[in-house]
Amino acid sequence: MDFSRIELSDEDRAFQEEARAFLREIVTEEVLRRDRETGDNFDEGVHLALGAAGYLEKEWKPESEGGFNRLRRRIWELEKRRAKVPWVTFGTTALVRRTVEKFGSEELKAEVMPKVYSGHVRFCLGYTEPEGGSDIATCKTRAVRDGDEWVINGSKTFTTGAHNCQYVFLITNTDPDAPKHKSLTMFLVPLDTPGIEIQGIRTVDGDRTNIVYYTDVRVADKYRLGGVNEGWKVLREPLDAEHGAVEIEKDGLQDVAIMTHQAMTMATAVDRAAALVARPDANGRRRIDDGAVAYRLGRAVARMEAAFSTPSIFGRVALAQTMRDIAPDVMDLHGTAASLPLGADGAADDGAAEYVYRFAPLVGIYGGTLEVFRNMIAQYVLGLGKPAYAPPAKKAS
Repeated sequence: MDFSRIELSDEDRAFQEEARAFLREIVTEEVLRRDRETGDNFDEGVHLALGAAGYLEKEWKPESEGGFNRLRRRIWELEKRRAKVPWVTFGTTALVRRTVEKFGSEELKAEVMPKVYSGHVRFCLGYTEPEGGSDIATCKTRAVRDGDEWVINGSKTFTTGAHNCQYVFLITNTDPDAPKHKSLTMFLVPLDTPGIEIQGIRTVDGDRTNIVYYTDVRVADKYRLGGVNEGWKVLREPLDAEHGAVEIEKDGLQDVAIMTHQAMTMATAVDRAAALVARPDANGRRRIDDGAVAYRLGRAVARMEAAFSTPSIFGRVALAQTMRDIAPDVMDLHGTAASLPLGADGAADDGAAEYVYRFAPLVGIYGGTLEVFRNMIAQYVLGLGKPAYAPPAKKAS
């Protein structure tokens, strides 16, 4: 792995300062406070400002079409992270955008893509069903053709950002008699269509997601992405990207693995714990000089650094598991004040450790459970074969 530093040119350094100043102007304390209170992980004002300034188009388009070059894209991504730009709906829109460009009709692309780049159109993911678990191919939401329209009935859960989006990237079943991976069709459904009801769900980490009900929802065929019953082909690219199963660029200008953004709060919590235990008390004693404290902190730092350096889908698992494993230790190092959330009087480390503790279980669920990812690694990377979940056959007596 290459840990060498990149020396920025004067032009690139000026771009970094320009981006930093712009983000500092639009991501205000009021934006961050509102985001903590709503749990939306999205701010429309910020998103529209990014679009109006051309940053959405530059980030999402290739360099050949006026987008950032690889270095400036990396600078921009890091500055967004430092500024704590609310990210969830931004991320789901980025995932779906490429699929719409690839599989959408010219009519559909003309309708949505200019507004995607301006920030006025956002996409969310309509995958998981209330009884479906991580296997989204067991889709029960039905789409039935009726002339030039489709009638959709069913429900989806964990449709994060639906209340802030204009379209949902929806997986449906269009042939219940076919094998599950050959029965699926994808649609980009306008969320203001009659028959759609969005209900909020608050998760344990304070974020908001949604359950969305579809009752006799009629959509024109132009909103279909890809062929009928060929939805798995359409879904593979954004699904792989969400899982972190993507090719690593040779220039090293990308996150080693997905979930790095989410795990940055873990790094903040560990850094603040290290600073706390190294600080002398009124009697000149430092808690770091206690062997048990040094061991727990050292173990947390080592686990975290290893996770941040683990690539691809392996890193996606390592980061999520590490957040689960070290969050209790980091809270213990801070003491009882670590149980107070961000914004509470007396909260240790400004609530970072407490947030990591609540967020850690969900990181191992988003996009699929850790068990699913470990099975994917075993099956597709290590060649260990498909897991056998059936009970062992009874021997004949």
